[in-house]
Amino acid sequence: MAFEMKLYHIFIYTFTLAFGLYHTERHQRKGLLRYHPLCLEVVDMRAGFIGAGKVGFSLGKYLAEGGAAITGYYSRSAASAKEAAAFTGSGYYENLADIINDSDTLFVTVPDGTISEIWDDMRNLQVKGKNICHCSGSISSAVFFDAEEMGAYSYSVHPLYAVSDKYQSWKELSKAYFAIEGSPDHLEEMRQAFASMGNRVVSIETDKKTLYHAAAVMVSNQMAALADMGARLLMSCGFSSEDAAAALAPLIEGNALKIAAVGPEKALTGPVERGDAGTLRRHLEVLDEPYRGVYIALSKQLIELAERKHPERNYEELVKELER
Repeated sequence: MAFEMKLYHIFIYTFTLAFGLYHTERHQRKGLLRYHPLCLEVVDMRAGFIGAGKVGFSLGKYLAEGGAAITGYYSRSAASAKEAAAFTGSGYYENLADIINDSDTLFVTVPDGTISEIWDDMRNLQVKGKNICHCSGSISSAVFFDAEEMGAYSYSVHPLYAVSDKYQSWKELSKAYFAIEGSPDHLEEMRQAFASMGNRVVSIETDKKTLYHAAAVMVSNQMAALADMGARLLMSCGFSSEDAAAALAPLIEGNALKIAAVGPEKALTGPVERGDAGTLRRHLEVLDEPYRGVYIALSKQLIELAERKHPERNYEELVKELER
């Protein structure tokens, strides 16, 4: 009986999988979907890319691997568009009108300052019923200012990840959160397209987009500034630039991994957490501007973290040192 039950379960599993593959193949033949063997869900999207830089390459490849049908790429640089098309197994477009006609969703992956220029060209074409997206972290969907008047839907879709390599970064996008905002009509469909690939997707208000980007910059780009400041202080102690960078690398990496694993509050260590006012005072005595100002600002934030971590402790002496 147990053996027969096993056979029954195997039959049910095989039938279900085969039916899913058949259903997907039918949609493939209609040009609606692409199936990826590692993804049981498919992304119902025919996506075209306007711009073929790092973000265009990476997002296009990621979507293609996730099952979306990528129509292709259009760019002012024909060589870049052809390269991106080859990389994603899609097409190269010589003009803007054709890629708009062939796609239901357009990703404008160009530098921030060029998005409005591209929209000026797009808005005079057949954009009715299309999802018009950009991937800028700092600009909202409002840059497509009259999209809805033309029957289009506008969105900003931003992966919270530093895309640094057009050939490799797509492999890491599965780890990224995506922030999305824009037209309410298809917002849930756009959100679900990325959620079906395993990403966490957060919908934000359009007027919060700049604040969202400031948060990302603080823990991404500004971390580089802090690392550089620390290295320069070590160099003033006699380290070479190479040794300063190498010496700080394990500290930076270990701290970043710890924060990512347990959060900033639980990861907090150091003189502020201990309430060591003497060490804080000595640091302030040897730091000149702009290092001193940065140290004070960050130490004030560390005190807030320490108070949450250790509500039983009194950090007033540290506050007084910072306000001297």
